[in-house]
Amino acid sequence: APYSPATRELLRVMMEKSKLTHFQRRYLMDCVKRGDSLPLQCHPTSTKEPVPAAPAFSPAVCPRIRLSAKPHLRPAKVCQAGDAYTREKFRPQARRDLEKEKQRLQNILATGKDVVECHVKQRLAQTKEEEIPEPDRFEELVNEVQERKKFLAEMEALGQGKKYQSIVLTEISQKMREMEIIDKKRSGEMREIVTKDFSGGKS
Repeated sequence: APYSPATRELLRVMMEKSKLTHFQRRYLMDCVKRGDSLPLQCHPTSTKEPVPAAPAFSPAVCPRIRLSAKPHLRPAKVCQAGDAYTREKFRPQARRDLEKEKQRLQNILATGKDVVECHVKQRLAQTKEEEIPEPDRFEELVNEVQERKKFLAEMEALGQGKKYQSIVLTEISQKMREMEIIDKKRSGEMREIVTKDFSGGKS
């Protein structure tokens, strides 16, 4: 789907803030004009994607544990010193209410139904009816955009902003497009906030 003019302006502001090279800006703007999704990685001087490096670690080998073939028996004194010969204390169980039990049996004989069991089934049915509302997808997208902005700010503070700016820019643009499909009005408000944040961070 083609990008809206407001989304293009937001991407332009974010690219200026991210200090992309001229080649990277031109490559990303070509993707926007064609309506394509932005790439997760953009090489500074070439459109070729970098070859992922081979993992530098090797899987750990779990050492084998040898078990002794002869069983070890503990002396009687050691067993007596422990809790092996300690008797468990008697704990009386809670007594049932005889009157309630009689009433319950009378109801079963009269109606053929257990009143207590019926109450439990009714409560379970009410619990199923009270379904938990599904989370708002738009709010989830807002939180995801905020998380990526925070992550990019932390990486820039550590001097690693250029390493992640292309990926974060792509993910934010994808979230904004999904938000625009869900709710154009709310996505416009969110776009203004994001644009203001990037413009303010640049000055």
